[in-house]
Amino acid sequence: MCGIVGAISERNVTPILMEGLRRLEYRGYDSAGIAIFDNSKIQRLRRAGKVQELQNALDNNPLIGTLGISHTRWATHGIPTENNAHPHLSEQDIALVHNGIIENHEALKKELLDEGYTFESDTDTEVVVHRIHFHLASNADLCTAVNLTVRELEGAYALAVISKDEPHKMIVARSGCPVVIGKGINENFVASDVAALLPVTNNFIFLEDDDVASVEKDKVTVFNSEGIEVSRKVTESKLSSEAAERGEFKHFMLKEIYEQSIAVGNTLNQRIADGQVLENAFGPDTSMTFDQVKAVHIVACGTSYHAGLVARYWIEDICRVPCSVEIASEYRYRNPVVPENTLFVTISQSGETADTLAALREAKKANYVSTLAICNVPESSMVRESDLVLITNAGPEIGVASTKAFTTQLAALSLLTIVIGRRHGLKKALEKDLVAQLLELPELINQILALDSNIESLAQHFADKHHALFLGRGIQNPIAMEGALKLKEISYIHAEAYAAGELKHGPLALVDKDMPIVAIAPDDQLLEKLKSNLQEVRARGGELYVFADPRVQFADKIGTHTTTMPAEIKDFQAPILYTIPLQLLSYHVAVLKGTDIDQPRNLAKSVTVE
Repeated sequence: MCGIVGAISERNVTPILMEGLRRLEYRGYDSAGIAIFDNSKIQRLRRAGKVQELQNALDNNPLIGTLGISHTRWATHGIPTENNAHPHLSEQDIALVHNGIIENHEALKKELLDEGYTFESDTDTEVVVHRIHFHLASNADLCTAVNLTVRELEGAYALAVISKDEPHKMIVARSGCPVVIGKGINENFVASDVAALLPVTNNFIFLEDDDVASVEKDKVTVFNSEGIEVSRKVTESKLSSEAAERGEFKHFMLKEIYEQSIAVGNTLNQRIADGQVLENAFGPDTSMTFDQVKAVHIVACGTSYHAGLVARYWIEDICRVPCSVEIASEYRYRNPVVPENTLFVTISQSGETADTLAALREAKKANYVSTLAICNVPESSMVRESDLVLITNAGPEIGVASTKAFTTQLAALSLLTIVIGRRHGLKKALEKDLVAQLLELPELINQILALDSNIESLAQHFADKHHALFLGRGIQNPIAMEGALKLKEISYIHAEAYAAGELKHGPLALVDKDMPIVAIAPDDQLLEKLKSNLQEVRARGGELYVFADPRVQFADKIGTHTTTMPAEIKDFQAPILYTIPLQLLSYHVAVLKGTDIDQPRNLAKSVTVE
């Protein structure tokens, strides 16, 4: 979603800001802008469209200065136009960039109109910059004006503000949206994501909710919600700037699909020993917490929600413990009944997903035995606010359509399943077998990736289609849902997923020669049921595309296209491994259709607004 980059230095900061924006392009955006303090005034450039459009404008009209802020916007209030792009100015005195949504902006705007302010945009953000200007008129400094303003705001925000009258500092604030301060030598930086700043620093301060910070070249001063100066620790990031490069791959998505064998291995690494899962992987002294767990409640969004649905099958089947899974945006507005000794689990790639983070905060008020975050970003809000944590170790995921984040989430949830199962009758011999299956995953993933050229050929059948149906049974139903989501996200083909047994209850009406039907066929206890469901499709002229275990035989008939997996796959491995050919299929279809694969339209990587 929206991205913020700011810098104060002794050198020209414009290249730093622009490189930071490029590194945030994966988040999804529709316009970009920059404001630089230059020769006693604030100079601004904005453009609708990609960061490159802004760079082209800078090439023709360079901005040079030692203090600046920049932004990529994902439209919420107002359509994607140059006027609605950030930074926003007030009287040419103050410039501001903003992530989030201000829910009471209409009331504040009315007050400002009465005070004589005029508005050039349709955004809620312009209200904030004018409000700061209003307070600055009767207060001595920018930090105080920002403090007074944020106390009036309702909603979520991350702010970075500069003033022509105080060119030696930048003020930042957060509530519900992440802000990180990068520490340099006689220079400091701010951003909404550490990825933006990795070329210039690996040392970061993570602001907490309601913090306001004054950032100067040689110091950072942080104030809490009560205006009291506080200390926030400096954390050294282990990420490298090269981790966010495409390398030999045409798209980040393909690179990240191919990284899955390493990523899944990293998720399992140092968390398994002697055929057992190490419980301290979830944090020190977690055994007492897991001893109490009698039920699990999983909350997530999008792809992470699908991972939770897979985990429900595992937890209830292997552990014999009740497990409920819920979309975070719905959980927030329910009044759930919480069974005694229920573990609350959130799943998120970024750890900043607004709905999931809000659900976690609601859950902490309820009677859960503990909260666990499964996340890819150690420094994220969700990780910091959860009792227990399991980092997926997937490395940076740049493509908006999640791939390696999903499979590593499944790997992490498999570890959770085993740890809970230990308390509920899981035999040591079975645990050892399940662990052995997990350790086979990296090599099996590499074998499946060898199907890439076959799947690329298969994609030709989808390139001119407008609809597709994905089918799975049992634990493969959420994998079918994930496959459909990937296809619709990056190829813009309308795709739906159904439990195959539901075909006769309505979806069969859609089946014809123009709707490809994708099915997942592992060799499990539901195989014969699935075959019967697929016969229903063929009887109605549907074209079948089946991904099947080598032990599964399908009649070689016209209208049935079978891709055989390269190895016999065990039940515990199947959800992770059957995901990968569906990712490749979606990718190659999108390539043929010529869509923007890494940054699909209307979508954002880290959804930090409701």
